[in-house]
Amino acid sequence: MKYRGDLKLSEIEGAWKGECSTSLIKRCREFWDTPISELSDQMVATYLKQRIGKAFMIDEAKRRLANEKRDDSELYDGELKEAYERIRDI
Repeated sequence: MKYRGDLKLSEIEGAWKGECSTSLIKRCREFWDTPISELSDQMVATYLKQRIGKAFMIDEAKRRLANEKRDDSELYDGELKEAYERIRDI
């Protein structure tokens, strides 16, 4: 499947399965059906760090880092860039 910003993780990874027992899992589940291009920078970074939708999140992070200002959602300055740099080399 080729990257498209309108894709949702539910279309890439399938329907969500399992319980949401931690705040991290709840946060990931909350945005499972959100188009990738509509996710906050913080959620793209979170999915990258968790290796969820890895190829698609790498493409989205690369696009954002090259073309967009940060949306002030990151937990700390540079979170998206750091997550992108760590995962792209794995």
